[in-house]
Amino acid sequence: MNIRTNILLRVYLAFGLIILFAVAVVAKMFQVQVLEGEMYRAMADSLSTKYAEVEASRGNIYSIDGSLLATSVPEYDIRMDLLAGGIEDNEVFYSKVDSLAASLANYFKDKSERDYSRALRNARHDRQRYFLVKRNISYQDLKAIKKFPIFNMGRYKGGMIAVQENKRILPFRDLAYRTIGYYNVHSETAVGLEGAYGDYINGETGRRLVQRIAGGVWMPVNEDAEIAPKAGADIIATIDVNMQDLAQNALKKQLIKSAADFGCVIVMEVKTGEIKAIANFTKTAEDTYKETFNYAIAQSAEPGSTFKLASYMVGLEDGKFGIHDIVDTEGGRYKIYRHTIRDHENEGVIDMKTAFERSSNVAIVKKIYLGYKDNPSAFTSHLHKLHLNEKLGLQIPGEGKPWIKTPKDKSWSGLTLPQMAYGYEVKMSPIQILTLYNAVANNGKMVAPLFVHEIRRLGNTVELFKARTINEKICSDKTLALLKEMLEGVVEEGTAKSIKNPLYKIAGKTGTAQVADGANGYRGKRKYQASFCGYFPADNPKYSMIVVVQNPTKGSYYAASVAGPVFREVADVVFGSDLEMVSNYKVPQLVGNTKMPEVKGHSKSSTQTVYKKLGVKALYASNNQEELGIDTNSGIAYKEVKMNKGLVPDVSGMGLKDALYVLGNSGLSPVVKGKGEVVNQSLAAGTPIYKGTKITIELQ
Repeated sequence: MNIRTNILLRVYLAFGLIILFAVAVVAKMFQVQVLEGEMYRAMADSLSTKYAEVEASRGNIYSIDGSLLATSVPEYDIRMDLLAGGIEDNEVFYSKVDSLAASLANYFKDKSERDYSRALRNARHDRQRYFLVKRNISYQDLKAIKKFPIFNMGRYKGGMIAVQENKRILPFRDLAYRTIGYYNVHSETAVGLEGAYGDYINGETGRRLVQRIAGGVWMPVNEDAEIAPKAGADIIATIDVNMQDLAQNALKKQLIKSAADFGCVIVMEVKTGEIKAIANFTKTAEDTYKETFNYAIAQSAEPGSTFKLASYMVGLEDGKFGIHDIVDTEGGRYKIYRHTIRDHENEGVIDMKTAFERSSNVAIVKKIYLGYKDNPSAFTSHLHKLHLNEKLGLQIPGEGKPWIKTPKDKSWSGLTLPQMAYGYEVKMSPIQILTLYNAVANNGKMVAPLFVHEIRRLGNTVELFKARTINEKICSDKTLALLKEMLEGVVEEGTAKSIKNPLYKIAGKTGTAQVADGANGYRGKRKYQASFCGYFPADNPKYSMIVVVQNPTKGSYYAASVAGPVFREVADVVFGSDLEMVSNYKVPQLVGNTKMPEVKGHSKSSTQTVYKKLGVKALYASNNQEELGIDTNSGIAYKEVKMNKGLVPDVSGMGLKDALYVLGNSGLSPVVKGKGEVVNQSLAAGTPIYKGTKITIELQ
């Protein structure tokens, strides 16, 4: 083979390979463009566009009286497409950009006109199509800036893009903060009503088509979402705003006064189990308290003497003792297994009723120990029968687990039974203790606490919650009557007589428990928990309440002095604001024997002036008119209304206008029922006025 032939063969081979490669490329192009074209076009679209979720507006949370506790308000991020159709021409954009910058600077006052102008011009130079102009503006702000130069050209011409996000706000700020709670969708953290009812409140997310642009940013393709989100349902909580505010203020005031570590208060409606107020405060700095933890439902701790109600209930029901049985408290010292049970005072020889009222530890320990030492399971089984060892199944998460020991527990010892008798070596949360006391007030019927009254969507009821019975009858009527008698005695004659109110009866029990100091136990630094649990009015209970104050370091640490005042302050205002509870109480009239005339009470000097002008003899109504020689038939008697600072005035007999004037100037917030003259007022004349006190006046 000569050189020429060799060269030609090489050329033909190379040319053939090129032809084959070209045919392969054409074939592949045909496959990609025709045979697999649809698949690759869809893939390309998926890389440049996608559907993004659009957050739904969460439902509102209302109090039982209709006040808004939590709601969602829209906030907007304002972005701008600097290459929008209406400003694509440089002459149009640059002729108006300074006017837009001036409008933004004047409205938001966060940057100068020059800064806004420079930022917009730079974004234009960089051909940005999703430039961030302003974050987190309100709907009112959005309406205003839509009228600014360029932006007033519309979405597609002016390039303004409003990206909506929903912000959760609490109109009453820290009111019932931990109970309202929150829900973090990213961490799936569920707290309070927001977390427990997230499936209802969250609503259904929508979908919006977005397009990937330079810089990896996803920009909405259309102004509106392709699938609109569905707003969440509304929650009607059982919380009463006025009671909640009252409870929080009373608790915080006492915590500051006592320099305590933390505290809580719960107000429950007896019949329904509805929680009307629940407050929790933790000391975060000097005299600063915030709601950081829901102690009321989550903290399982040794309750101390408030647990004696359960011990008495079991002992009386089992026939181990009677309330008139005599017991020797042995000088307030009773030794068991090298451990000494102590009373706060030497009560001597007393009956079991007096022992309960004075909170004798020795008395109940002796009776429970002697009655059950040979069969401690009988005592613990009865406590379990009361469901005290079970969670209540609350509507909000975080309930602490109660612990009622049994002889089968590894930690059971010879001291456990006597310790349990007065509230040690057991654990219960405040709301679990309150549920037991509420059952006594409810004639033995134990109901679970309720935090949610109703769920509504678009005004229609989705679900209505009613009292859930845990135990139809916790004890016999005979035992129940004895327990009620002793609970009343605690306030009338016992450890809590300092909170006694002459207008209505309170029933309850004090509890002063020593708290373990971490790993050092009870031998470390002495800490105490003061609590008071009870109900009112005692003769016809409507509300039950528990107050717990942990580690008071100023003044007394006894429950009557620390927890009692909070209970009394809340109960006084709640009682005085409820006409149903005070309907049987008659406000004393100060007119003496003089028949009330058809004249409204007012200022003495003003009344005398008016009477003089009319030629009418004015007689000042008093109890000693006859002694002063006043003929009550010779003129018209009147009564002067004196507004003593800090005390409730008497507005009986007044018309609505005068009554509102007097009550308003006294610092009260009147609630009016009926028409005519005032025939009844919910707060008795002369009683103290607390901050935010409401008074109901009934007119006929």
